[in-house]
Amino acid sequence: MTHTYTSHIYHGVYSTKERRPWLEPDMTSRLASIKGGIIRERGGKLLAFNAMPEHVHLLAIFPTTERVSDMFRAIKAISTNWIKETFPQMQGFAWQIGYGSFSVGMATLESATQYIRNQQNHHQVKTFEEELKSFVEQHGLVYDPR
Repeated sequence: MTHTYTSHIYHGVYSTKERRPWLEPDMTSRLASIKGGIIRERGGKLLAFNAMPEHVHLLAIFPTTERVSDMFRAIKAISTNWIKETFPQMQGFAWQIGYGSFSVGMATLESATQYIRNQQNHHQVKTFEEELKSFVEQHGLVYDPR
């Protein structure tokens, strides 16, 4: 084969350090712009984003030239700096060390997008921990509550 073809879409989820409710609703669109810019600068594309007070979801295509772990490290580090510079009262802000990254196929892209967009409704009946545990187990992994 003379060409390389890839289709890797990632549903990422991660929380604030200690799952503290740092993120205000009015920050969501600005955070989406910042995170989208970080991904775009590296050759990827942000497809969907939403934030709850203690966690975020993103749906993105990452460039094949970057490791997934490096992308999440950059997204989290750069957005942390932006938050601290933009909101001086949030100097103690940090993201947790880990993250969840789950692959999404073209057949389920629209449902993943809607899931992310409807986070506020979804979390009226399910906590972040319940949601994360469900994602982990659906993908054949073992959930560790630590």
